[in-house]
Amino acid sequence: MSTSPREPDARPGPGDEPLTLGVEEEYLLLDPDTGLPLPRVEQVRAAADLHPALDDAEVQRELLQSQVEVATPVCQSLAEVGGHLLRLRHAVAAAAEASGCHLAACGTAPYADDLPPAITDAPRYRSIHQDFSRLADENLINGMHVHVGIPDRRTGVAVLNRLRPWLPLLVALAANSPLWYGTDSGFSSWRTVVFNRWPISGVPPRFAGAEDYDRRITHLQEARLIRDRGQLYWQARLSERYPTLEVRAMDVQLRADEAVMLAGLVRALATTVMIEYRHGLPEPERAPESLAAAGWHAARYGMTEALHDPVTGLPRRVGDLVSDLVEYLTPALVRAGDERQVTSLLHRMLREGNGADRQRRALERHGRLGLVAMIAEESAAH
Repeated sequence: MSTSPREPDARPGPGDEPLTLGVEEEYLLLDPDTGLPLPRVEQVRAAADLHPALDDAEVQRELLQSQVEVATPVCQSLAEVGGHLLRLRHAVAAAAEASGCHLAACGTAPYADDLPPAITDAPRYRSIHQDFSRLADENLINGMHVHVGIPDRRTGVAVLNRLRPWLPLLVALAANSPLWYGTDSGFSSWRTVVFNRWPISGVPPRFAGAEDYDRRITHLQEARLIRDRGQLYWQARLSERYPTLEVRAMDVQLRADEAVMLAGLVRALATTVMIEYRHGLPEPERAPESLAAAGWHAARYGMTEALHDPVTGLPRRVGDLVSDLVEYLTPALVRAGDERQVTSLLHRMLREGNGADRQRRALERHGRLGLVAMIAEESAAH
């Protein structure tokens, strides 16, 4: 990897404490007998409210009644992230089973019928359905959002700019949505393709600074192109609710430990590029069309074909690129105490494939119900 030039002092130092982390995950609720989405979020949330391991605000509705979302508290370590994700997944999976459905941490619904899914009865979701119509009906997709703490918006925009070239690589590693309405889409992350049909989506543009970021978003609102800043569907953005940068490029992960690994990678990337920004090191220069095409390629092939170097934009072997990625991020990973966990899980993914690869294998070997059972088991057991 032709990483950004880094001088010896452009590494985490005594004042560079690990950034805080938070993770949000979206899941589907599937019929155990058919694999079809079931509109049971209210029953699941009611059952979850009775679970002693859950707080009231940790399990939320999503756009569709066949979806549910969870959010961890603010975490200092990957161990905390992993503990909360396992706790949340186990508790919500138990609530789902009590409500007659499976919790499914897959990026798309592998099966769906032709009838539009039920929209959650809330003012925001009704307005989204009114605005986006068929796109909302086909939003049977689940993402994973990683929040990393930032000191201020100026730094946040600088980090956002420098993260842009890395988003396609995150898409490829996290790909977990090969199936769509009962067929193989041919893509590893079909969720990425579906979500990129929405306005203000995909890789974000480069911004001149925090004032430019706010000015351009204000224009979108004044022009009535978005209702609010929650409709910025970029793969990375500044959070409007928290002092964080939110990376939204990844499919939700089958296994909780894979989600933890990706959270560690996102934090290490944010840490590394923040330090490079503070030391005045240059940003990688990637043309918008190169990044867009690299993102499409990552969604199409996942980890099964060459990936594009975040700096040069040229194709590289997956194993070589991941090896260089680890080397590039090692100072930040070591500083946060994440190196062993992240690297071991990355190597396991290289051996076993990502979620898309494993879903395809399960379908080929065990058929439709075997796939649904595998998704449910991995969603709650790891």
